[in-house]
Formats: sequence, C-alpha cells, structure tokens
Amino acid sequence: MTVYNFSAGPAILPKEVLQKAQEEMLNYHGSELSVMEMSHRSSLYDGIIKEAESRLRQLMDIPDNYHVLFLQGGASLQFSMIPLNLARGKKALYVNTGAWAKKAIQAAQAIEDVEVEVIASSADQNFNYVPKITPDMVDQDAAYLHITTNETIGGIAFQEIPDAGKVPIVADMSSNILSNDYKVTDFGIIYAGAQKNIGPSGLTVVIIRDDLLNDEPIFAPMLDFRIQAENDSMYNTPATYAIYISKLVFEWLENLGGVSAVLAANKEKAQLLYDAIDASSVFSSPIAKEDRSINNIPFVTGNDEWDKEFNKFAQDNGMLNLKGHRSVGGMRASLYNAFPKEGVEALITLMHQFEEEKAGK
Repeated sequence: MTVYNFSAGPAILPKEVLQKAQEEMLNYHGSELSVMEMSHRSSLYDGIIKEAESRLRQLMDIPDNYHVLFLQGGASLQFSMIPLNLARGKKALYVNTGAWAKKAIQAAQAIEDVEVEVIASSADQNFNYVPKITPDMVDQDAAYLHITTNETIGGIAFQEIPDAGKVPIVADMSSNILSNDYKVTDFGIIYAGAQKNIGPSGLTVVIIRDDLLNDEPIFAPMLDFRIQAENDSMYNTPATYAIYISKLVFEWLENLGGVSAVLAANKEKAQLLYDAIDASSVFSSPIAKEDRSINNIPFVTGNDEWDKEFNKFAQDNGMLNLKGHRSVGGMRASLYNAFPKEGVEALITLMHQFEEEKAGK
C-alpha cells in the first residue's frame, strides 16, 4: 500500500533529498564525517551554510540589503523576538487571521513597553476569510504591520500583500514560503519555521532588511537580530543538520525549475482537491473561495461522526495525518511542495467512494 503523508508539519520531504542525505550520512564529500558530527566552525560546514544561503537568495530573489538568518526556537520564538527588536516603546500593528496570528499577538502583548493594535480580524466568521487592509488603516508611525500569510490550521492565505505605506510588513510565512509569488521587497521581515516547505524542524529562516536591525541591544544576545546578523547565524551552534537538509531541498527546488514551477504544480494539486470538494454532496470547504490556501486545505462533512469515519477510512488506506486540527475538526490536507499529485488523486478517489457509501443517508 502506498502511503501519503498529509501532515501539516513536520511535513513531507522530497524523497530525492532523503536519499541524498542517506548517501552522505556517514561520509560527507570524502570527509569520513557525518554532517551531524561536523564542527560548525569547519571550512567544510562553512561551505554548507553559505551554499544554503546562496541558493535561498536565488530562489526567492533576495536583495543584498536583506540578511538571511538561520535561527532556532521555531517561528514561535519570532513572535517575541520581533517586537523586542523592533517595537519597544512603539506601536506594533497586527492582523488577526487565526490561530497563529493570535499567538503572535499574545506574545507581543506580553511585552510591557510594546503597544499592540489589532487593525483587522476575521474572528467574526471563525477565521474563514482574510480581512481587507486599506492604507488608511495603517498608522504610519507604527514600527511594523504583522501578517500571517498562510494560516496552517485555518486554511486561509493572503492572495495579495497589503499596502502599508512606509510601515514595514512583517510576515509569518511558515506554511507557504517557497510556495508563493510574493516579492521579498514588499516585506521588512519574513520568517518561517522550516518544517513545512524547507526542511526538518529545529530551524527557522529569518529574512530581514538591513535598516530593521535593532540599534539598541536586547537583554538576551540570542534574541538580538543585530548580533545574529553580525555573527552570520553563528553566535551559537546553529541547527547544522537541518540547515544541510534545507540546502538539499533548495537544490531540489532549483532542479524542478524554481519557485514558479513548484507554485504552478501546487496550484494544480490544490485545484484538483477544491474541485472535488465543491462538486461533492458530502464534503465542503468552510473557507471563502477567494482566500483559500493552496498549501493547507481543510474540509468537512458537516457531521462529526462522518468526519471520524472518513478519517479512519483514509488512515486505513494509507492517508496519514489527514485529521483536522483539534481546534477545527474535520479533515485537513497539507499539500506542500514535496507532496505528490498522485496523493491528491488517491485522496479524491477515497472521497468518491465514501460519498457513494453515504449517498441517500
């Protein structure tokens, strides 16, 4: 039985990447060392981390006036690190689009000398759409405007980036980085946990414009963007193996034709599933059509028992981690870059079988 992994994260990795890592596990480039036991100060590892940055810059067209940082602590640490570096004694603006946006807001609110203003929210409709942001809503004296470009749990995504005027936009791009056509220059900071479209958990990528590096030191050096940038992500031992795997993923993406090619493939996969959901008499999408994510696709039957039955049916047929997040229920198909089209087609076949069984009930 073929198994398909729909996990929202840690998520599927390209098989070719895992095979390459397997080949190099015990002997990286003739060194007789595994990357996992290699000194992060060695010339050999220096080549790995520099190549990872170079390939990411090329894939995302990152200008020279942006630093690329390979940090730890997950995207969740950035919820605190960003306001600590950018917004002490200032106002920070947030858009509340769901579970991860709410966590970012709560973390910023916990910092005493940061004023947090939520300028828009889709809580009124259970976060099933992206609220519209107009320039007049953005206080031009604010330190930044924070958005979550793709809500992993709720399945909504920004199709267009708001116009914030001179205010830098800070984006949690964890679940759709390298799977969108956004321009880096539209953002002041982009951050993303690696475990969805980049590599293993334990690594967080931060892309930060030079002028946003803090002037005042942070009480904890590990949380200080300027210190991390000045030390080229080497203030302490970085997540060496996760960075190595990410480098292999970047190579894999380049071989596929880059972000534009994988984005086209992801749109095709998502459209297949959305078409099946929209045509179904059993399954439905709770998300506004114009704001649907192509990376995380929640769907429901409207009947809790049927949801449980379908999740078990899918599990028994090799569809792993399809169950929706506990806060939402139903099902959720996470179709990241490495997820194959064949898995979507297999899921749709199971959906049709389940629908036929339930017809008339």
